[in-house]
Amino acid sequence: MSLLYFKRRAINIIALLLSCGAMLLGLAWLIWILCSLVLHGWPGLSLSVFTEMTQAPGMSGGLLNAIVGSLMMVFFALVLGAPIGLIIGTYLAEYGKSSQLAQIVQFVNDILLSAPSILIGLFVYQIYVLKVGHFSGWAGAIALSLIVIPIVTRITEDMFMLVPNTLREAARALGTPKWKTIILVVLRVSRTGVLTGLLLAMARITGETAPLLFTALNNQFWSTDMSQPMANLPSVIFQYAMSPYPDWQQLAWTGALIITAFVLILNIVVRVICKQKAPIS
Repeated sequence: MSLLYFKRRAINIIALLLSCGAMLLGLAWLIWILCSLVLHGWPGLSLSVFTEMTQAPGMSGGLLNAIVGSLMMVFFALVLGAPIGLIIGTYLAEYGKSSQLAQIVQFVNDILLSAPSILIGLFVYQIYVLKVGHFSGWAGAIALSLIVIPIVTRITEDMFMLVPNTLREAARALGTPKWKTIILVVLRVSRTGVLTGLLLAMARITGETAPLLFTALNNQFWSTDMSQPMANLPSVIFQYAMSPYPDWQQLAWTGALIITAFVLILNIVVRVICKQKAPIS
């Protein structure tokens, strides 16, 4: 065997060892974080966490108002952002193609996709919170929806681009209008990928803290009024973790465990959906 063969084998082994080492290093940090969350958060997990409101230090309390507030803002953020992202992604994949406007939209979408969430929170604070004169759940939902839009746009565009053109041509040959072809053929084939994008966007915004600090702020009391400051898990975790009170710190660990478990379940659901083959007909 030639010297070149052994050289290539050695380079391959070194690259494989480095790759495995990087993977193990990343897994070690992830396992460390998860173990810390379970170790510190599990002792505080009880029924009262889901049935009682946040209380003053030294009093028995839970995270019910924060959990409900987070769910409401995430829901309305998806309601506001998902349709816009779906429409923009449809335009980029089906109508814009290589037009100059589509290139500009893609460029702006890429900027939004990589923009720090705190900048989005400051933006909504400037254009909405200052105008109405107070923090509110709607401001938080708007900030989260601006995070949802670029994610749904990118995934929708990618999923639509994967649909074979032969399916579009077959539908058009039967006299189907383009808009109907998109809804009945393209969207039906790629609905699994689009749903995956929605779940990923939901997982992304569930744990966002910075945008909510500038928009929804917080509320220690029960409130479902979206026009007023609203409690949410990320803000409560931030506030309680920075406090000197042991009971608040325990609730912060428990809240972090709840968010992590929720995001983990969402990602598992995404994996399961991705493995299912979407029917064409």
